[in-house]
Amino acid sequence: MGAIYKRELKSYFVSPLGYIFMANFLAISGLIFSICTLQKQEKSSVSAYFLYLLIAFAILLPLLTMKSLSEERKTKTEQLLMTAPISISGMIFGKYFAALTVFAGTLAINSLNFILLGIYGSPNVPLIAANVLCLFFVGALFLAIGIFFSSLTEDALISALTSMDVIFALFAFSFFAQGIEIKWLKTLIQWFSVLDRYTPFMNGQLDITSIIYFVSFAGVFLFLAVRVYERRRWA
Repeated sequence: MGAIYKRELKSYFVSPLGYIFMANFLAISGLIFSICTLQKQEKSSVSAYFLYLLIAFAILLPLLTMKSLSEERKTKTEQLLMTAPISISGMIFGKYFAALTVFAGTLAINSLNFILLGIYGSPNVPLIAANVLCLFFVGALFLAIGIFFSSLTEDALISALTSMDVIFALFAFSFFAQGIEIKWLKTLIQWFSVLDRYTPFMNGQLDITSIIYFVSFAGVFLFLAVRVYERRRWA
């Protein structure tokens, strides 16, 4: 897994993809940050900033993973990977952790924005810390979704668009649940909603159940990606 991880991490910066992702991430975040800090209420402006950034993730993160596996299939290099002395899970997780490293590094750089709040104001540190932590786990889930759909097709654009559709569906569950009167069904749909899972963190609460949800759901999509390649290896 280590060799795949290093290879993939290097590929993000050999090609323009890594730089484009980081530039767009920081530009969009900076724009949202500038707009939200003009609001008068600190808690609402901070929560709004993270909510808008979360929605931006639905578009940005699939772009980071869209070529992870689809490009290997398109260029026929996946055959070399599947016959190399490395497990399928090692290949998938190596690519996943490389994307996660690029994302986490960009998120860390982006979080330097809050130093300005510390200099010019009195930021709510627990609220900010809870939101940044949750953004990391939400991003980890979105990247896992992207890796899975990248394993299904050789077309990187289809991979990205399908990942975005699924991610926005996870957002939409929250709105679907509002119109349902059957209590158990409403609870079930809300359980899958990313927005409902994220809400406690917007209030500065550290919700362990939600973190387990994000990690577990990411694990499911990575497991499915492994199964796709295991089936392809023996096909």
